Amino acid sequence: MPVGIVIRRVPGVTRWAKHVWKAVAVLPGAGSANWKELRRDGEAVEYHAATLPLELFRTDTEAYSHGLSAKVPAIYVVMRPGEGEAPLDIVLATASPYEAQDYADTGEELVEKVAMPDGLIAWIRDFVQLHHEDEVFIKRRRDKTRVDRKEDGIGDARIRQVSDVYRAPSSKETVH
Repeated sequence: MPVGIVIRRVPGVTRWAKHVWKAVAVLPGAGSANWKELRRDGEAVEYHAATLPLELFRTDTEAYSHGLSAKVPAIYVVMRPGEGEAPLDIVLATASPYEAQDYADTGEELVEKVAMPDGLIAWIRDFVQLHHEDEVFIKRRRDKTRVDRKEDGIGDARIRQVSDVYRAPSSKETVH
């Protein structure tokens, strides 16, 4: 589903940052746009920055259901500093909090959490109900081999005593 990303620019509060950019909304089913100005309120300006596909995968249904169970379900917008005329490059829009966490861990991208509209919540919930399969828990069984009978490679080979392989050599013993 195409999703439009709305970015708000407000004046910065320090002399080092002229502007502060924040993803504030998503527009499900939006047409293409390239930093189209939507509204201006004093010095705050909102732009329809880009339209990205919101893709859902059957293998990520656990992540989607985890995101839907949050107090406020969200779409995560991943952005990078712009390399061209645009101030920010919008990289990804995802409904998976796990994928968003992966991007946030790198520290190179800015990840914003945007409240999910009701129609999008219903669409993702239907997808999860259709494709989610609980993972069957398979208990690991131990094999019957005994590992405590032989101690190959444990301890220092220079120690002659078999009873305590972790013992330090005494001063009376000759160590080569």
